[in-house]
Amino acid sequence: MKDFSQLAKERYSVRKMTAKEIPQEDVEKILQAGICAPTAVNNQPIHIWAVEREQAREQLLTCTKMQFIAPAKLILIIGAKPSEAWVRPFDGKNYAEIDAAIVTTQMMLQIHDLGYGSTWIGHFDAEKVKAIFPETAEYELVALLPVGGIAQGCEPSPRHLQTRPREELITVL
Repeated sequence: MKDFSQLAKERYSVRKMTAKEIPQEDVEKILQAGICAPTAVNNQPIHIWAVEREQAREQLLTCTKMQFIAPAKLILIIGAKPSEAWVRPFDGKNYAEIDAAIVTTQMMLQIHDLGYGSTWIGHFDAEKVKAIFPETAEYELVALLPVGGIAQGCEPSPRHLQTRPREELITVL
Protein backbone atom coordinates (compact mmCIF):
# COMPACT_ATOMS: atom_id res chain seq x y z
CA MET A 1 0.00 0.00 0.00
CA LYS A 2 1.26 3.47 -0.91
CA ASP A 3 1.66 6.30 1.51
CA PHE A 4 -1.33 8.64 1.17
CA SER A 5 0.64 11.69 0.01
CA GLN A 6 2.22 9.64 -2.77
CA LEU A 7 -1.16 8.15 -3.73
CA ALA A 8 -2.83 11.59 -3.86
CA LYS A 9 -0.05 13.02 -6.07
CA GLU A 10 0.14 10.02 -8.42
CA ARG A 11 -3.58 9.58 -9.14
CA TYR A 12 -4.57 11.22 -12.38
CA SER A 13 -7.49 11.24 -14.81
CA VAL A 14 -7.03 8.26 -17.12
CA ARG A 15 -8.37 9.06 -20.58
CA LYS A 16 -7.07 5.97 -22.37
CA MET A 17 -8.53 2.80 -20.93
CA THR A 18 -8.37 -0.88 -21.67
CA ALA A 19 -11.02 -3.53 -21.18
CA LYS A 20 -9.16 -5.07 -18.26
CA GLU A 21 -11.39 -7.34 -16.20
CA ILE A 22 -11.99 -6.11 -12.67
CA PRO A 23 -12.11 -9.05 -10.24
CA GLN A 24 -15.14 -9.00 -7.94
CA GLU A 25 -12.81 -8.73 -4.93
CA ASP A 26 -11.47 -5.43 -6.31
CA VAL A 27 -14.97 -4.19 -7.17
CA GLU A 28 -15.90 -4.81 -3.53
CA LYS A 29 -12.86 -2.87 -2.29
CA ILE A 30 -13.79 0.07 -4.50
CA LEU A 31 -17.42 0.03 -3.35
CA GLN A 32 -16.35 -0.33 0.29
CA ALA A 33 -14.15 2.76 -0.10
CA GLY A 34 -17.30 4.64 -1.12
CA ILE A 35 -19.45 3.18 1.63
CA CYS A 36 -16.99 4.11 4.37
CA ALA A 37 -16.40 7.64 3.08
CA PRO A 38 -17.25 10.35 5.59
CA THR A 39 -20.48 12.24 4.98
CA ALA A 40 -22.07 15.13 6.87
CA VAL A 41 -23.53 13.82 10.14
CA ASN A 42 -22.95 10.36 8.58
CA ASN A 43 -26.33 10.63 6.86
CA GLN A 44 -24.94 8.86 3.76
CA PRO A 45 -27.44 10.41 1.34
CA ILE A 46 -25.73 8.71 -1.58
CA HIS A 47 -26.21 5.72 -3.82
CA ILE A 48 -23.74 3.97 -6.09
CA TRP A 49 -24.87 1.98 -9.12
CA ALA A 50 -22.30 -0.46 -10.47
CA VAL A 51 -22.87 -0.75 -14.21
CA GLU A 52 -21.22 -4.04 -15.18
CA ARG A 53 -23.41 -5.66 -17.83
CA GLU A 54 -22.30 -4.89 -21.38
CA GLN A 55 -25.75 -3.79 -22.56
CA ALA A 56 -26.15 -1.43 -19.60
CA ARG A 57 -22.68 0.05 -20.20
CA GLU A 58 -23.53 0.60 -23.87
CA GLN A 59 -26.75 2.38 -22.89
CA LEU A 60 -24.85 4.56 -20.42
CA LEU A 61 -22.35 5.53 -23.13
CA THR A 62 -25.21 7.15 -25.07
CA CYS A 63 -25.42 9.71 -22.24
CA THR A 64 -21.92 11.13 -22.62
CA LYS A 65 -19.56 12.20 -25.37
CA MET A 66 -16.64 10.83 -23.29
CA GLN A 67 -16.30 7.71 -25.42
CA PHE A 68 -12.77 6.98 -24.24
CA ILE A 69 -14.45 5.23 -21.29
CA ALA A 70 -16.05 2.64 -23.61
CA PRO A 71 -13.53 -0.14 -22.85
CA ALA A 72 -14.15 0.12 -19.07
CA LYS A 73 -15.72 -3.07 -17.72
CA LEU A 74 -17.19 -1.17 -14.79
CA ILE A 75 -18.77 2.27 -14.69
CA LEU A 76 -20.05 3.60 -11.39
CA ILE A 77 -22.88 6.11 -11.24
CA ILE A 78 -22.82 8.19 -8.06
CA GLY A 79 -25.94 9.98 -6.94
CA ALA A 80 -27.02 12.04 -3.97
CA LYS A 81 -30.48 12.41 -2.46
CA PRO A 82 -30.89 15.94 -1.09
CA SER A 83 -33.90 14.96 1.02
CA GLU A 84 -31.67 12.61 3.06
CA ALA A 85 -28.70 14.96 3.46
CA TRP A 86 -27.67 17.12 6.36
CA VAL A 87 -28.60 20.77 5.88
CA ARG A 88 -26.55 23.49 7.54
CA PRO A 89 -29.05 25.36 9.73
CA PHE A 90 -27.48 28.81 9.38
CA ASP A 91 -28.01 29.18 5.64
CA GLY A 92 -29.82 26.07 4.41
CA LYS A 93 -26.75 24.67 2.58
CA ASN A 94 -27.55 21.08 1.58
CA TYR A 95 -24.56 18.72 1.75
CA ALA A 96 -25.85 15.94 -0.54
CA GLU A 97 -23.62 16.72 -3.52
CA ILE A 98 -20.63 17.43 -1.27
CA ASP A 99 -21.10 14.01 0.32
CA ALA A 100 -21.29 12.40 -3.13
CA ALA A 101 -18.08 14.19 -4.11
CA ILE A 102 -16.31 12.81 -1.04
CA VAL A 103 -17.54 9.30 -1.86
CA THR A 104 -16.42 9.62 -5.49
CA THR A 105 -12.99 10.93 -4.53
CA GLN A 106 -12.42 8.17 -2.02
CA MET A 107 -13.34 5.53 -4.63
CA MET A 108 -11.04 7.17 -7.21
CA LEU A 109 -8.13 6.90 -4.79
CA GLN A 110 -8.94 3.23 -4.09
CA ILE A 111 -9.14 2.54 -7.83
CA HIS A 112 -5.69 4.03 -8.35
CA ASP A 113 -4.27 2.18 -5.36
CA LEU A 114 -5.50 -1.11 -6.91
CA GLY A 115 -3.69 -0.29 -10.16
CA TYR A 116 -6.67 0.65 -12.34
CA GLY A 117 -7.45 3.88 -14.11
CA SER A 118 -10.42 6.16 -13.72
CA THR A 119 -11.60 9.69 -14.25
CA TRP A 120 -14.48 11.71 -12.88
CA ILE A 121 -16.99 12.19 -15.70
CA GLY A 122 -19.21 15.19 -15.08
CA HIS A 123 -20.12 15.74 -18.73
CA PHE A 124 -23.18 13.53 -19.08
CA ASP A 125 -26.91 13.94 -19.60
CA ALA A 126 -28.30 13.17 -16.15
CA GLU A 127 -31.93 13.19 -17.32
CA LYS A 128 -31.12 10.65 -20.03
CA VAL A 129 -29.36 8.44 -17.45
CA LYS A 130 -32.49 8.64 -15.29
CA ALA A 131 -34.68 7.66 -18.24
CA ILE A 132 -32.50 4.64 -19.04
CA PHE A 133 -32.03 3.64 -15.40
CA PRO A 134 -35.25 4.63 -13.57
CA GLU A 135 -33.80 3.49 -10.25
CA THR A 136 -31.61 6.63 -10.33
CA ALA A 137 -34.54 9.03 -10.81
CA GLU A 138 -34.80 10.27 -7.21
CA TYR A 139 -31.14 11.24 -7.04
CA GLU A 140 -29.01 14.16 -8.16
CA LEU A 141 -26.50 12.36 -10.37
CA VAL A 142 -23.05 13.72 -9.58
CA ALA A 143 -20.55 11.55 -11.43
CA LEU A 144 -19.84 8.68 -13.75
CA LEU A 145 -16.72 6.86 -12.65
CA PRO A 146 -15.34 4.40 -15.21
CA VAL A 147 -12.89 1.75 -13.97
CA GLY A 148 -10.52 0.11 -16.42
CA GLY A 149 -6.98 -0.77 -17.24
CA ILE A 150 -4.59 2.04 -18.05
CA ALA A 151 -3.68 1.91 -21.75
CA GLN A 152 -0.04 1.84 -22.72
CA GLY A 153 1.18 5.36 -23.37
CA CYS A 154 -1.51 6.96 -21.21
CA GLU A 155 0.12 9.77 -19.27
CA PRO A 156 -1.22 12.41 -16.92
CA SER A 157 -2.28 15.66 -18.55
CA PRO A 158 0.48 18.28 -18.48
CA ARG A 159 -1.87 20.24 -16.22
CA HIS A 160 -1.97 17.42 -13.64
CA LEU A 161 0.71 18.81 -11.34
CA GLN A 162 0.07 22.46 -12.11
CA THR A 163 -1.37 24.39 -9.22
CA ARG A 164 -1.89 28.01 -8.56
CA PRO A 165 0.70 29.48 -6.20
CA ARG A 166 0.32 28.30 -2.62
CA GLU A 167 -0.29 31.86 -1.38
CA GLU A 168 -3.34 32.11 -3.67
CA LEU A 169 -4.81 28.91 -2.28
CA ILE A 170 -3.91 28.97 1.42
CA THR A 171 -4.27 31.66 4.05
CA VAL A 172 -3.14 31.09 7.60
CA LEU A 173 -5.36 33.00 10.03
